[in-house]
Amino acid sequence: MNARFNPKASDTRWQRVWEESRTFVADDSSAKPRTYVLEMFPYPSGRIHMGHVRNYTMGDVIARYRRAKGYEVLHPMGWDAFGMPAENAAFEKKVHPGSWTRANIATMRDQLKGLGFALDWSRELATCEPDYYGQEQALFLDLYAAGLVYRKESSVNWDPVDHTVLANEQVIDGRGWRSGALVERRKLNQWFLKITDFADELLDGLDALEAWPEKVKLMQENWIGKSQGLRFRFRLAQPAAGFDGFEVFTTRPDTLFGASFAAISPDHPLAEALARDNEALGGFIADCRATGTAAADIETAEKKGFDTGLSVVHPLDPDWKLPLFVANFVLMDYGTGAVFGCPAHDQRDLDFARKYALPVKRVVAGGDDPEAPVGDEAYTGPGRLINSGFIDGLSIEDAKKAVIARAESEGWGQGTTVWRLRDWGVSRQRYWGTPIPIIHCEVCGVVPVPRKQLPVLLPEDVTFDVPGNPLDRHPSWKHVECPQCGKPARRETDTLDTFVDSSWYFIRFASQPGDKPFDKKVAEQWLPVAQYIGGVEHAILHLLYARFWTRALRHIGMLDVAEPFTGLFTQGMVTHETYKSAEGQWLSPDDVEKRDGQLVEIATGAPASAGRVEKMSKSKKNVIDPSPIIDQYGADAVRWFMLSDSPPERDLAWSEAGIEGAWRFVQRVWRLVDGTAPADGGDADLDRKLHKTIAGVGEDVDALQFNKAVAKLYELVNAVEKAKPSASRHTAVDTIVRLVAPMMPHLAEEAWARLGREGLVADAPWPEADPALLVDDSVTIAIQVNGKLRDTLIAPKGAPKADIEALALSSEKIQGVLAGASPKKIIVVPDRLVNLVA
Repeated sequence: MNARFNPKASDTRWQRVWEESRTFVADDSSAKPRTYVLEMFPYPSGRIHMGHVRNYTMGDVIARYRRAKGYEVLHPMGWDAFGMPAENAAFEKKVHPGSWTRANIATMRDQLKGLGFALDWSRELATCEPDYYGQEQALFLDLYAAGLVYRKESSVNWDPVDHTVLANEQVIDGRGWRSGALVERRKLNQWFLKITDFADELLDGLDALEAWPEKVKLMQENWIGKSQGLRFRFRLAQPAAGFDGFEVFTTRPDTLFGASFAAISPDHPLAEALARDNEALGGFIADCRATGTAAADIETAEKKGFDTGLSVVHPLDPDWKLPLFVANFVLMDYGTGAVFGCPAHDQRDLDFARKYALPVKRVVAGGDDPEAPVGDEAYTGPGRLINSGFIDGLSIEDAKKAVIARAESEGWGQGTTVWRLRDWGVSRQRYWGTPIPIIHCEVCGVVPVPRKQLPVLLPEDVTFDVPGNPLDRHPSWKHVECPQCGKPARRETDTLDTFVDSSWYFIRFASQPGDKPFDKKVAEQWLPVAQYIGGVEHAILHLLYARFWTRALRHIGMLDVAEPFTGLFTQGMVTHETYKSAEGQWLSPDDVEKRDGQLVEIATGAPASAGRVEKMSKSKKNVIDPSPIIDQYGADAVRWFMLSDSPPERDLAWSEAGIEGAWRFVQRVWRLVDGTAPADGGDADLDRKLHKTIAGVGEDVDALQFNKAVAKLYELVNAVEKAKPSASRHTAVDTIVRLVAPMMPHLAEEAWARLGREGLVADAPWPEADPALLVDDSVTIAIQVNGKLRDTLIAPKGAPKADIEALALSSEKIQGVLAGASPKKIIVVPDRLVNLVA
């Protein structure tokens, strides 16, 4: 037996054994209780990073632990493989997106296997493969047939250099994230999924997700954004361009008496109609469309308006006219595309009013000086209505109800509910995505691709030498015969948003028939996912879209599951110190070292500086590649460190000292195994410590408090190291191997074999804690003198009062405090404290 554990030999040996024995392949026909553990599948960008290692280690501990607890565990892996980075690589490196992606998958698969994760690789999938995206096309057509898919003209962010639509998140300071070009607002025909049909369900369903972080549920609630308000009609004082008025929705009808203007979106039909005969207005609208559609960009941009010269009649006073503007901050896709401005109580309206010298009238009294004139900040707090006629003196909520009631009684408005949530635009003008299975025919219109023609395959012979969508300029791919009339027709050249790919992959993991997206009965045996793990950056869109997708499939009878993930955990990031050269360039940790106490750049010897500890990122070069660390220390040391140093929901700072400490612990456990041998005799204290650890580690893993489980195992190993040879010590070592197996599986398998145990420790049951040994037979009792703590004593649990009094009085510290005097009174609280009244 070697004195040191050798991970280079052990890791590969046990990984091969697990693979050959199909240890972690989930059995669809198992009679065991089932559980589904899943980490958010990765994008194959090239190599795994420490964030991946932390995420998948946590999931792996849960999966292995639940196997040991007797569950049939589904714990699969796949690849979120479509998306723009592959097209960027094709453009920059002159490679095909498919070859780049598949090469990355091969590399990352080997790296993940090198960490010994208990994954069911037989279910591996990649969203860029036809056997996946062809089934996604089938689901798209199912939703289309059910009326949950439609096409309409919509404003989008358009990159004039890359010739593509950008998501709001890809617009940075008004420019395309890759090209840097100023983004334009364009109208394009886009495909949409009717997620708004499920808004109530998606909101109400959050209440049942008890095993989700509250912050994530709140983020989803705010994104869905249910609002109660008033929908009413502004009448034009003089009809114009064929319009006599337009509708407005407001969540603050209580502030109508503070209105000073009305505004419509540049994309409002009235604005477009007026612009036909007004060149200046047409120019203003064009300028507005030269900005993106992101709400954040709209909010931070300078507020601009065009006075139409028209006015609207105030609904509460026919003699009160408000000027009508076309304004760049009013979006057609929100509400009705028209608003009234109450500058005193809305900062955006106030900025606009100050710029165009419009009235500012306070109608809500609140704050330090309730009726003071409004300065540079709008008042948006609580209060009571003033300067507001029949609602004076009412609270904001009561005033809202009163205005809505009058609007409904007089017939000019209606109380209604609106949602911040918008239907999901899924069209992307890109090549590397799922082709939308639709054909456009001049005669028949929009025609779904027949099922027998699925999958609609992406053509391989595409080029990326010029910007734009290669599918648009492909010489033959988009030209087809109409399936209905046989005349020449055109394929849809848009591809699906990659969020669609990740909205149902967890269902395909559960069931993978060749002739349909999934088998309902088989999928429902595994779903919903019992424990889902991933970054909080996916808290809104991915999770919301996945929740919508399962509801949509339930709506059309394909799946009887509403919520896809009953348990959700969002882990913290892995961070590292950042470094810069003397010239201010980012340096990687491998580029710097300390010489004579000073940080220098290795290549030049020039001074370098250390910056903040931040999330590992390629842009700041503070990324640690796991592979060299694994080569040096082994997979188990890396896994142990990822679990040990920080609560899993918090950020984890990577450190060389931390991984070295984990490595030393691996060796300590190995030495325990090497040095153990059967012996006679018991050790009651060690037995009690062992069984408390068994129970505590199980509870901590169930609660995803991995760092606490690690701390308990450290304590147990310390206790075993100090214990004398005995049967108790031998049993404790055997049990430690099983307890650390979910965290350090290679070491555990090697130790299990060394101890002569049969089979794999991966198949061994979780040790059972003896309830009798979880109860302490001694207690720590506080000794007070006149109510102040002076000492403590350890006594048998349930000891008689007389014995406790005698022990307390015999304490040297207590004798010193009493100075020879006898206490006037002795109060004993059994098993807790003794108070001596002097």
